[in-house]
Amino acid sequence: MRVIDSADAAAAGAAAAAVREGLLVVLPTDTVYGLGADPRSPRAVDRLLTAKGRGRDKPSPVLVASVAQAEELARKAPDVAKALMAEFWPGALTLVLPSERLGWDLGETNGTIALRMPNHPAALELLKEAGPLAVSSANLSGRPPAATVGEAVEQLGGKVAVYLDGGPCPGGAPSTIVSFDGGLMRVLREGGVGRGELARFGDVA
Repeated sequence: MRVIDSADAAAAGAAAAAVREGLLVVLPTDTVYGLGADPRSPRAVDRLLTAKGRGRDKPSPVLVASVAQAEELARKAPDVAKALMAEFWPGALTLVLPSERLGWDLGETNGTIALRMPNHPAALELLKEAGPLAVSSANLSGRPPAATVGEAVEQLGGKVAVYLDGGPCPGGAPSTIVSFDGGLMRVLREGGVGRGELARFGDVA
């Protein structure tokens, strides 16, 4: 287990190396600290779910470094989803999109993938180095999400290979989660992006 200042020039590389080995990393985001794993590795995703004490019925969303990275994973994204990416990413908006038969085992996703681009430089640097990451909040299920790396260490300890310390995360509202039914946007969880903001792009349910 290593705790590394996210401002260290070698931090993203060390965390990316751990990801490639199928190990877990903790990273700061624009909301709370996240627990990340390689989404291509069923063993790594299982390790993430086991570390949290979380079931497969709650599949992990995937963080990306760019809109282009997202479009590689969800090539059938509707035009309204692309417009939302352009407007609100990086930021607190998660989009549930068709997953294009990626072959990733993220849990019970029903053929979809939940994508978000976080607004945090350390997270984006890691995502550029490691590629997309399956991420959940860095806490044990049923306990508050970690706002500091110390809180993440206290809850997850040696289950995580590398902790990136980016200082306190701002917390606040979680990301808004939106799925799509034709041209209709369905809000699955209200958060940092309000319904009024979404309504500028189409009908909202």
